[in-house]
Amino acid sequence: VPVKTAQLGEPATLTCAIPKELSIRGVNWYKQSVGDTLKLIVTLYKSTVDFGPGFSSLRFGVYDGKNFTSLTILKTVQEDEGLYHCANTEWIGTTWSGTYLLVKGNRTSNYAVSQLLIESNPVHPGDTMTLQCSVFSDSENKTCPGGLNILWFRTGLNNIYPNIIYTDTNSYNECEKKSDSQERCLYYFSKNVSSSDAGTYYCAVATCGEILFGNGITLDTRGNVIIGLSNVKYIALFLIFAVVVISLIVTAHINLTFLLTVQYLKLKLFS
Repeated sequence: VPVKTAQLGEPATLTCAIPKELSIRGVNWYKQSVGDTLKLIVTLYKSTVDFGPGFSSLRFGVYDGKNFTSLTILKTVQEDEGLYHCANTEWIGTTWSGTYLLVKGNRTSNYAVSQLLIESNPVHPGDTMTLQCSVFSDSENKTCPGGLNILWFRTGLNNIYPNIIYTDTNSYNECEKKSDSQERCLYYFSKNVSSSDAGTYYCAVATCGEILFGNGITLDTRGNVIIGLSNVKYIALFLIFAVVVISLIVTAHINLTFLLTVQYLKLKLFS
């Protein structure tokens, strides 16, 4: 599964190989944004091109070649970032492939995230560890429907793959106004600590088509806590992983093989 990078405002072309054994075929292109289900962009069948709701030839170009098909976004915007699926349909079944489109440019967000341990340091086996995730928002510019999705991840000390350990959808424990324009909401995760819980804990906030991460808190095997660990490789991997996981909360219609492949490829890309 490739990762395609495009500059904001520039065109981006995604390609999909067509197996030679497919004679009469139909090709569907889908887009999957953070926290959303698959949305049909376009269907190609023989010489017919049929765009899905909300998509048109004004922004998208399609090409159906002999051994491949391509989808071109004529001018990328930030909302174009996400997973793009290509489905080749033949009487014997449907084959899927996918590309993650990463749009690079100036990102503007009305949210900021910080993370801390609210008990005293260190945390020993048998203690209760409580993590706090603070989400600061510009209360005057909340334009995204659906609110926030909060997830907590952990990576083991010897395991780079993240595990989702808790989800908190559209709920919060405390919200307060810090100023006339800024609001802070607090989210919590608590657990009894054992030696097997060593690793780095992150909170992730999905909203407005983007994912924001806390700074990370690391618990080692001796119960010592390191606050503020930052690892670009982990964050890059989490970006892909969280897109798929948050989408799983919304829909169960996801290809597990594709999920695992995306995780592995993102790891290889940034290692």
